[in-house]
Amino acid sequence: MKWLTHWSAALVTLVALSFYGFSDPYLKELLRLKSFDVVQQYDKIQPSENVAFLEIDEATIEKYGQWPFKRDIMAEFIQRLRADGAGVIVIPILFSEKDRLGGDDALSDVVQGNGVVLAQVGTTQTNKNAVSRGVSMIGDPLPWMYAWPGMLGPIKDLHIADGVGVLNTAPEIDGVVRRVPLLMRVDDDVYPSIAFETVRVAVADPSYQVKSGAGGIIAVRIPAYKTVYTDPRARVWIRWNKEFMRVSASSDSFKALQGKIVIIGSTAAGIGSIISTPKGESFSHNVIGTTIDTIASGDTIQRLDTSLFLEYVASILLGMILIILSTVCAYYISGIAIVTILAGSSYASYHMFMNHLQLWDASWIIIVTMIVGIHAIYNRFVKEFRLRQQIKKQFETYLDPRQVYLLQKNPELLKLGGERKEMSFLFMDIVGFTPISEYYKNKDDPEGLVEVINEYLNRMSAIVLKNGGTIDKYMGDCIMAFWNAPLPCAYHADMAVKTAIECAEETERLKEIYREKGLPDINIGSGVNTGDCIVGNMGSDSRFDYSVIGDAVNLAARLEAQTRNYKEGDGIVSTLFSQYTYEQLTLCESEEVDRIKVKGKEELITIYKPKRPNQ
Repeated sequence: MKWLTHWSAALVTLVALSFYGFSDPYLKELLRLKSFDVVQQYDKIQPSENVAFLEIDEATIEKYGQWPFKRDIMAEFIQRLRADGAGVIVIPILFSEKDRLGGDDALSDVVQGNGVVLAQVGTTQTNKNAVSRGVSMIGDPLPWMYAWPGMLGPIKDLHIADGVGVLNTAPEIDGVVRRVPLLMRVDDDVYPSIAFETVRVAVADPSYQVKSGAGGIIAVRIPAYKTVYTDPRARVWIRWNKEFMRVSASSDSFKALQGKIVIIGSTAAGIGSIISTPKGESFSHNVIGTTIDTIASGDTIQRLDTSLFLEYVASILLGMILIILSTVCAYYISGIAIVTILAGSSYASYHMFMNHLQLWDASWIIIVTMIVGIHAIYNRFVKEFRLRQQIKKQFETYLDPRQVYLLQKNPELLKLGGERKEMSFLFMDIVGFTPISEYYKNKDDPEGLVEVINEYLNRMSAIVLKNGGTIDKYMGDCIMAFWNAPLPCAYHADMAVKTAIECAEETERLKEIYREKGLPDINIGSGVNTGDCIVGNMGSDSRFDYSVIGDAVNLAARLEAQTRNYKEGDGIVSTLFSQYTYEQLTLCESEEVDRIKVKGKEELITIYKPKRPNQ
């Protein structure tokens, strides 16, 4: 169907994609998140100045025995870290049940006053021993926070720890952790993440502040620390560009960890918790450390509230620009525009992250412009291909193949509909056709007659096409042709007369052939005229032809009929042309034949014939 290749079909595609993308579906969100991962791969890795890991690795298991350790071993780690000058000590291990080996007292003795942060988790199964924190609220942030039915905290003997934070993360739709909620809730109680709680303990502040608006949470703050701007659900984007110092818990000295926030994490086979990150799989304590460092360094990644809308609008505008360019410009310009949009949007996303720590999605713009741009170019290609095929079908039997090629290459040379134009016209007919017809009739050989006519028409048509003429139609043994349309012909009058002369000469050669076959002699009569006419596609909606109409055409037909009235040598004058053609001739010598009155005209018309070489 033709409407499928109309330029508006690409607009329909743009509207469909825009409608699909308006609700931010799964595929669009997934591609956006993956594009964020790509730009973060280029972030320069830097050593962390704030956080280090004390890792329970295979060597630690070999030294201290079966996991889980007796809790007095964890108490020993805390004491050694404190003695060697470590900062806040984070233990992301859930001590929700009493130690069956009896080490709770030793751990309880060291968790208070030593800057120790323990863990709790949001759960759907129980609400037990949770430790909440006071939060000062501006607005109503609770509906926007991640909520859990319950919270499972450490045993009450350990509530004296300086901090207790939530371990839960908030993986994206593909299971990758990119953002971490800093505050969560159970009913009306607010619980900080273990990373945010660590920062609070490090600055020795007792509470939090949170500000929200109509669109969600705006920022959270520890009063003694700087404001942290979050997304509407109190999440921060983690910047995965830190490399951490790692010390085995089996080491004899922890002095290398002096002055750093130390996270005790498990890396031994079978006990370490693995999660997905933008840079691949990682141990869960890496997420805590990276979050702490992101907050502490102030390198918080921003995703503006208006970014999604601006990306959506940009995809629509760029798609419309591509449709316009693909419709009116050369193919290479459309191609350059597509490549420019793809490269430009990708670079803009990279630039905004590397220089401003802002996340901008190039994936949706790339998808929309690729699909819409290719569709628009394809529509134009198919439309032009069909036009070329139509031109070829319409003119391949009427024009020289070289002319057909020029029309296909530049269809603008063929204006659909009608236009007024000065042209030259040729009507050519066999004089003496009746005797030949009677000859084959007497022999009861109609096929022979058709063969003779076809041979005659083939030879004459070849001459017309060779001289740049357009064959309008065949009328029995008559040929109608014209010059200067659909392709321009500077010397159309000369070419029309030249064609008539060459056809007469070819007829003389045919006579010899026909005599050998025993056929009666034939002659040719040609009429040529030059003048204005209407040329173009004419007919009905279902069937039309490229043709000409006008008085100038009719005069050429009447001049062809007049050839029977003038003798030359042993035959008739084979070619007559009007004074209007004569006035434009430059290559052919002519002589006046007569002044005649033709039907439809009051004045006399001077007619001419080509001058014979021996005259």
